[in-house]
Amino acid sequence: MQAADKPTPDSDNQDKAPTNHHSPVLVGPLLRHASQDQLVLWLVARESLDLCVRLSERDHPEQPFVERDLVDTEITRLRIGTHAWLHLVDLRPDNPLPRDTRLEYDLGIIATEGVSWVRDWAPHLCPEDRERPGFVIKSRLDRILHGSCRRPHHSSADGLVRVDEELQKARQLEDIPALLLMTGDQIYADDVAGPMLHAIQCVIHQLGLYQEVLEGASLSHSQELTSLEKAYYHRDKLLPESEFNEDLTERFFGGVRKPVFTTANAGNHLISFAEVMAMYLLVWSPEPWAMVTPAEPVSDEEELARYRREQQAIDRFRADLPRAARALANVPVYMIFDDHDVTDDWNLSALWETTAYEHPFSRRIIGNALLGYLLCQGWGNQPDTFKDLLEQCQGLLAPQKDHNELDKTIQDELIDQLFHFHQWHYSLATSPKLVVLDTRTHRWRSEVRRSQPSGLMDWESLTDFQQEVMGEDAVVVVSPAPMFGVKLIEMIQRVFTWFGKPLLVDAENWMAHRGAASVMLNIFGHPRTPKHFVILSGDVHYSFAYDIRLKHKHNSPEIWQITSSGIKNEFPHQLLEWLDRLNRWLFAPWSPLNWFTKRRRMRIRPRLPEGRDAGERLWNHAGIGDVRLDEEGAPSAIRQLNADGGGTVFHRGREE
Repeated sequence: MQAADKPTPDSDNQDKAPTNHHSPVLVGPLLRHASQDQLVLWLVARESLDLCVRLSERDHPEQPFVERDLVDTEITRLRIGTHAWLHLVDLRPDNPLPRDTRLEYDLGIIATEGVSWVRDWAPHLCPEDRERPGFVIKSRLDRILHGSCRRPHHSSADGLVRVDEELQKARQLEDIPALLLMTGDQIYADDVAGPMLHAIQCVIHQLGLYQEVLEGASLSHSQELTSLEKAYYHRDKLLPESEFNEDLTERFFGGVRKPVFTTANAGNHLISFAEVMAMYLLVWSPEPWAMVTPAEPVSDEEELARYRREQQAIDRFRADLPRAARALANVPVYMIFDDHDVTDDWNLSALWETTAYEHPFSRRIIGNALLGYLLCQGWGNQPDTFKDLLEQCQGLLAPQKDHNELDKTIQDELIDQLFHFHQWHYSLATSPKLVVLDTRTHRWRSEVRRSQPSGLMDWESLTDFQQEVMGEDAVVVVSPAPMFGVKLIEMIQRVFTWFGKPLLVDAENWMAHRGAASVMLNIFGHPRTPKHFVILSGDVHYSFAYDIRLKHKHNSPEIWQITSSGIKNEFPHQLLEWLDRLNRWLFAPWSPLNWFTKRRRMRIRPRLPEGRDAGERLWNHAGIGDVRLDEEGAPSAIRQLNADGGGTVFHRGREE
């Protein structure tokens, strides 16, 4: 199928669709952080750029707050390929920026012939009838958009387009989102469509993204990934046939061979650092798609049919990218990883960790994905946290003449540092305070059996979390996996764990580990815990909301579990319908089964989505979550906005 540029469905923005295939900027800018004293931007260009910046009030651009060239201390430049430079911009204004005011920013590229601004090289990022992107620094978190699981080749529409729609139609200050939270699976490194993998290889070739030496596999160099006889849909067979793999297979899957770092969708699992970086470029910007040539690189009849089906979904995803990119440029965006950003079952159990990190090939695959997360997601949340790691990245990616291969020793050392890094979590001094949890690298490993699921956070990290929220009147917490999920699904996961098959059902939830669940529940009962506790989650590919209180506690905190998933993904519809019904029947308020759950000390009242039959709790439609908070930090409205229009409001229901 043809890979030519297609018009965006946003008719009002068609004239701004990127048409210059030689634009110096490939991706961005993405607005990653905005506060009174700091503005953080992320972009990728074809060359190392000298930049200048303008910051002004929207209605008074002639009186800028900031207008100057950026100095080297404000830009970190990392060369990731012959024709690809990552630019990390960390601007600290001399004077505080105003809050609750519409602001605009502009980046200028300084060249001998003059300065070109965003409207010149990325006009699709500018809001309708505006010359530059904009944002608002809110004095409080009055409106939050949130979601997870953006899978490019899913048949649903892209929830980021709905974010763009909400931004474009916001006229009143209270309607402008304070921030966008992307709570996991911003990419699917372990589930890549055939046409997306082809696009990745085109971008790697055109930009000369750096290749690398591989160890412990049937191939010795990442360049060989494109020349394999079956380079598409068969990467799950790349792990070497050895005693290591046979032992792994028997322990995890009862003799059915499956790579350690993947799921059944692993035929196109990303492997090299170049592939990971190309993936980020392609999911965040329409510009790199100009490098993609039309091709059908498979010959098997079934694989060709699959490739063509995926091509249709990828074409729709690509057509929406100008609006998705505009959304990411016009609201502060904060991110945290979940499993698919690296690989499915990432750190699910102590046995998985031991097996994965002891083998050089799987270790490199996981490390490359984590390195991509650092550079493309993690850094933008809180740049100061990653200064030492970025210095090591400079050593790996230092520009050299004819430099087209990463130094293996430096790469392995950097990956080792990433595996021992424990500051991926972060908090923002907003009102109410925002606390984002790392539920992947602080696991509470089972002391009963290494194959059992680990707790999502260990005792030390839970203690740190408690100290972070104590004394606050209200707090917004991001937990990629819901703290309070669907009881029936958690029980199914528990049964599979009992039979020794936790990997088959992703048996990881807050209630799966006795110690982690107990400590987390005790935090809510602490006398100094926040009065209002809003928990935002994703992961599960459907959306729901619960009101939660502690039983037999007069001053119980008010807790809300609000889950939005996915941005571009959905649960199998018929299966979810049955699970929803069965859960209501088996765990009704009078059911004795409730006494076998770890939440028996809590009153849980599911909210009912408007537009569904009476009693149904789960909403299964790709889109974005929308939470409005009152002045005390309690939700005044909980909505799920469908990617293709419409949506639902979660109304209060009866106690579970």
